[in-house]
Amino acid sequence: MTNRMPSASRRRFIAQGGAAATIAALPAFALQARAQARPLLKAGDQKGGLRALLEAAGGLEGLSYDIQWSEFPAAAPLAEALNAGAVDSGPIGDAPLIFALAAGTRVKAIGANRSDSYGTAVLVRPDSPLRSAAELKGKSVATNRGSIGHYVTLKAIVAAGLKPEDINLRFLAPADAKLALTQGSVDAWATWEPYTALAETSGHARVLASGRGLLPGLSYLAATDAAIAAKRPVLQDFLQRVVRAQQWSYRNVDAFSATLARIIGIPPEAARLQFERRQQKWVPIDAQVVADQQGTADFYRQVGLIKQGLDVKTTFDTGFGIGIAA
Repeated sequence: MTNRMPSASRRRFIAQGGAAATIAALPAFALQARAQARPLLKAGDQKGGLRALLEAAGGLEGLSYDIQWSEFPAAAPLAEALNAGAVDSGPIGDAPLIFALAAGTRVKAIGANRSDSYGTAVLVRPDSPLRSAAELKGKSVATNRGSIGHYVTLKAIVAAGLKPEDINLRFLAPADAKLALTQGSVDAWATWEPYTALAETSGHARVLASGRGLLPGLSYLAATDAAIAAKRPVLQDFLQRVVRAQQWSYRNVDAFSATLARIIGIPPEAARLQFERRQQKWVPIDAQVVADQQGTADFYRQVGLIKQGLDVKTTFDTGFGIGIAA
């Protein structure tokens, strides 16, 4: 039999039918690919923070999304990453959040926790002659700009009757600040947990002035506006896992302290000390939280660290609070 080329009409039919079949197949393929794709949460963290907590408590089991972790030594670089969209969310203290918002970072606090502020402190060498915050006049204090260490320094000296200009602030990352203190190139180091507990238990420093009675002890899980819009269910699930993991940790102090020490690479005694005395508890974002955060913003405006007043009410998203008080 002689093969014949199809007629023009048949060629059009094949072409149209083939194209239609291809077009019909694309939605099914796309839907399958979409079903197989898992959302990605770009989670920022600070040393001794959420990842260690979640891993210890088994809080990362059964995730319906993937997590890409990025660890930061302090809140300032974490805030920069949030601003750049390099991370979707991360834990941040009340004072660093004020700095980030004042700089125009498009983030909101989606969860709040309170803790004992003792470990947010101004430290000195064990042999230092300094015994009170009032004696910091004319002295040098190392800390991160905009950090809770910066905040506790200013609160401590103002409470002691001094002014910000009465001390010499040197802005250094935690590792550099600790080295500066131990080598004697600064008189004090203002920091937070777990650095405070680590410095104490290693004999490198003692607390000169703590944040207890000076700070509201607030910190937050913050998320970018873009992530809240695109990944709200993921963020909701992640926050609730953190809440449950925190509750687990205080029911399993020994196990968590040991795991925390291993994960973040500090001695067990330091891990346990900072964990036990913080007594963190996730709380609803209520009127008191907002009022305390407003007080922090007003204090930073008072001492000239932010140039304009900040109304903090718009910096909270209260739609994530289901089950926080449990």
